[in-house]
Order: sequence, then C-alpha cells, then structure tokens
Amino acid sequence: MTTTTATGPPSPPDGRLVARARRTAGAAWFRHGVTAAIAINAVVIGLDTSVTLAARFGGAFALASQIFLAIFVVEALIKMTAVWPRLRDYFADGWNLFDFTVIAVSLLPSTGELATLARLARLFRVLRLVSALPELRLIVATLIRSVPGMFNVLALMSIVFYVYGVAGYHLFRDIDPTHWRTLGISLLSLFRIVTLEDWTDIMYAALDHYWWAWAYFVSFVVVGTFVVINLFIAVVINSLDEAKQDRLQELAAPPTHAELLAELSRTREALARLQERLEGGRV
Repeated sequence: MTTTTATGPPSPPDGRLVARARRTAGAAWFRHGVTAAIAINAVVIGLDTSVTLAARFGGAFALASQIFLAIFVVEALIKMTAVWPRLRDYFADGWNLFDFTVIAVSLLPSTGELATLARLARLFRVLRLVSALPELRLIVATLIRSVPGMFNVLALMSIVFYVYGVAGYHLFRDIDPTHWRTLGISLLSLFRIVTLEDWTDIMYAALDHYWWAWAYFVSFVVVGTFVVINLFIAVVINSLDEAKQDRLQELAAPPTHAELLAELSRTREALARLQERLEGGRV
C-alpha cells in the first residue's frame, strides 16, 4: 500500500491511492466479501477438527488458513490507508482495534510453544463475524452497556442466595445432608433450584419431614427465578434501547473529516469522467 525509494524509508501513499482505499473500504461489496471470508474461514476451522478430514486435507486446510490471513491483512491495510494520515482514527474504533489484535496474534509462528496460541488465534478469527455484522455489534454493545446494571442485579441475587442458603442450612442439614450439610453446598443446591434442574427432588426430600417446606422452595423459585431473571432481562432491554438511541445519534451526526474527503474525491473523479466524455463527444 506504500511506495518505496532507493534512499529512504517507505513514503506515504499518494492521494489517488488513499482515495481508492476510501472508496473500497466504504463499498458494500468489500464489507460483504470480508464477511463471507470470515464465514468460510469459520467453516474451514470446523472441518479441520475432524481427524479424518485433517489427515486427508490437512495441507489444504493450512493453505486456506494462510490465504484467509492474507485477506484479513490486506483488509486492515486498506482500512488504514483509507484514513491516512490520521491512523489514530482507525485505532480509535474499538472494533478495528479488535480486528487488528486478532490479525496480529494470527501472525505468530505456529510452531513450538506458540503453536497452541496460534491455533486459538485462528479460532478468534471467527469472532470477527461480530465486528463485521452491524446487528451483532449492536448486541455486543448492549451487553457491555448492561454490565453496570447487571452488577446491581447480581448484588440483589447474592443477598437472596445468602439468606436462603443460611436458612436452608439450618432447616434441612439434618434431614438432607447431601444438599444442605454446609453453607457452600447449600448455595450450590440453590443454584440448581434456580436453574429449575430437578429441583423438585430436593423439595420432596424436605417435604417428607416438614409439610411446610414447600413454602421455602416455592418462594425461592419465585424470587430467584422469575423476579431476578426478569430484572436481568429488563436491564438488557433498557441497554438495548440506549444503544439504539446512540446509534441513531451517530447516524445523525455530521460527517467526519475522512468521510468528507472521501466524498470530495468521488465527486472529483465523477466530474473528471464527465469532462472526458464531453471532450470525447466534441472530437
């Protein structure tokens, strides 16, 4: 993407190359092509887990992996050239930084102690589907935005677990030591109950000795499962609405310096082509 001289370091890309890179980076076919490459790469990674296929097509899988890596490197170079000379605009985008990190780790040699890391780096390329699809990026942004609110819900859930755990330890440890013999085991039993996984077996063991034990279990299921889980859902939905509003504000924001330059370059090229056609018609 750069030109070199015989006496000095690589020179910056010229204006035409930058304009071409901006048009390419903003083109729909470019985005769709990168997304398709990521998806096909994911399929190849999955096929490579088959012992039979790996023994037969291992060389082809390795070659395909290098081809996809080259595609991703070229993609990163095009995006960097498109924002030249303001490279910080590229790294200021968290998704670009994520893509660049995945590509950089993928360039590690796949031999010796780094072999396992290199294989994991190939797997991380699949996560680039998140950065390639705007809808998935919105969902991830929603989850990240939900973290502070989820901490509050987790704090409430921890209090509920602790109260019911101590109560269950004192009420049922003698009749059902398998599930209530210590506070830690009691908390694990409550986690099993809140997931609704065979929780009635624990309740019936207590009901054999205390007829009122149902109130303990039913109240915990209502509070722990329906109330707290719905609070999680409410936090996520609220964060999704906020993320959508931020996205709408970004779309309504004035164009950036790079976008203005790209649009100006496209306009100049269109005028140049129009002038060439007019001059050709006169001749």
